[in-house]
Amino acid sequence: MDYGKYKYEANMKAREARKNQANTVQKEIRMGLKIDSHDYETKRRNVEKFLDGGDKVKVMIRFRGREQSRPEMGTKLLGRMAEDVADHGFVESYPRQDGRTMVMVLGPHKKKAQAMAEARKRRSDDEKARAKAKQDQKADKPTDASAEPAEPTQDSAATTDES
Repeated sequence: MDYGKYKYEANMKAREARKNQANTVQKEIRMGLKIDSHDYETKRRNVEKFLDGGDKVKVMIRFRGREQSRPEMGTKLLGRMAEDVADHGFVESYPRQDGRTMVMVLGPHKKKAQAMAEARKRRSDDEKARAKAKQDQKADKPTDASAEPAEPTQDSAATTDES
């Protein structure tokens, strides 16, 4: 067997293995204890997006001033977040207070590689649908010359100044 060919095939196998490999990243979401409902919904959507992408999410609440004496309110807010995103992930590390912050870690239901494969498949399906729509659009356009608008005449340019 040719050593060069063997080396090339081994390199291709390694590249294919790296393509399917995925590194799980831990994303962070920070919020305050007195968060407004709209801001909370935005943070929740971001957490869902990260979990659907296969990443872990660290949700942090920072306590300011007298809020530090009410850690049960932080636990309640993090519990609400865990319930809201239960379809996308699970609680990996329950809320615990660390100084001025309370931290909870959420893990995804899917592995990162599986989420990436689904996203890749979804992207290729979208590209196929766009290509088909473009072909259909071209097929609907008329091709004969009579359907195209005639060019405007240049009568105004043909007249000359009489000075």
